[in-house]
Amino acid sequence: MDPPNLYPVKLYVYDLSKGLARKLSPIMLGKQLEGIWHTSIVVHKDEFFFGSGGISSCPPGGTLLGPPDSVVDVGSTEVTEEIFLEYLSSLGESLFRGEAYNLFEHNCNTFSNEVAQFLTGRKIPSYITDLPSEVLST
Repeated sequence: MDPPNLYPVKLYVYDLSKGLARKLSPIMLGKQLEGIWHTSIVVHKDEFFFGSGGISSCPPGGTLLGPPDSVVDVGSTEVTEEIFLEYLSSLGESLFRGEAYNLFEHNCNTFSNEVAQFLTGRKIPSYITDLPSEVLST
């Protein structure tokens, strides 16, 4: 029996503030923030992300944000492209419809975390998922 194919899974991390959060957050929030994070998942040669328009995809680094500020290796998956696209389609009709988007509670990072767990069983870094509660606690 052949070993299963493994596909790399990457987390693309973008700082929407382009460094301003690091400089201004101590003054504005009384707390140091390293960035305002937008994330996406790269697997099967495409970048997948969630916003107010629902789930979208593009070639890696092809969003309006340009290249990511950092890339996190989430792991590998045995999930084929066909199964993954079926999974995304079901998410797009349920949990991740465009109208479900909420900046603080149900955003691109929620999506990336959900997809990373489906593909690899691993969560994305907590410094990203904890950001909304950090901001709201100030």
